[in-house]
Amino acid sequence: MSLTFLEAWRLRGKVEPDGGSLRPWLLGIAGNVARNVSRAASRHQMAVARLPPPSPVPDFADELAGRIDDEARLRELNEALAGLRRGEREVLALCAWSGLDYADAARALRVPVGTVRSRLSRARKKLRKLLGEPGPDPGGGREPAGGREQVKVTARTRPGQRR
Repeated sequence: MSLTFLEAWRLRGKVEPDGGSLRPWLLGIAGNVARNVSRAASRHQMAVARLPPPSPVPDFADELAGRIDDEARLRELNEALAGLRRGEREVLALCAWSGLDYADAARALRVPVGTVRSRLSRARKKLRKLLGEPGPDPGGGREPAGGREQVKVTARTRPGQRR
């Protein structure tokens, strides 16, 4: 309706005032405006139909929940690491995180291999306790990569003898 009256206002100079009723003139304008709007709408719909479909928006809720859980877990881990002695943190960093074997970690820290083993074992036990995690199965502790200078003692092996 507003378009009809805007168009009538634009064409007001072409109206002859001594004619009679303006109703037919307004109805003619209204019909033309309705056809123009209908044509424009169908052209718009055809143009939109030619556009490619929008790409799906990935759901980031799972990723966000994972990040929040990871941040909470890292805070817990940092608090637990603060409860370790310096030597235990160093051995844990070298063996568990950097992947050094016992001998390389011992050389880097300038301590015997046995000290590295005992510190690492203590650090792992303390971390499990501080984080409230169950301990590994017997013999289930992960050894550092490489395996050099690591001796498994069995009933058949005498102390100091390599297998």
